Amino acid sequence: MKKISLVQMKEKQKGKVVEFVDGSNFVNKIMSMGIYPGRKITKLSHFVFKGPITIKVGRTVLALGHGMASRIIVEIIE
Repeated sequence: MKKISLVQMKEKQKGKVVEFVDGSNFVNKIMSMGIYPGRKITKLSHFVFKGPITIKVGRTVLALGHGMASRIIVEIIE
């Protein structure tokens, strides 16, 4: 399976969170939002010039900054 960052996903594409690229503070923050390894997510949209990225996790819609999204590694679900 192909592993990419959340930033590289296309709109409406689904994936499964595989890992995080950063320290424990980032991991704690992102996991408190309901994003953890094994969780399925859908990328809803992104804005140009490194703007926020919106994703759907379960029934929750979240907007993440470009920097945070680039540190979340996902595996694409076909």
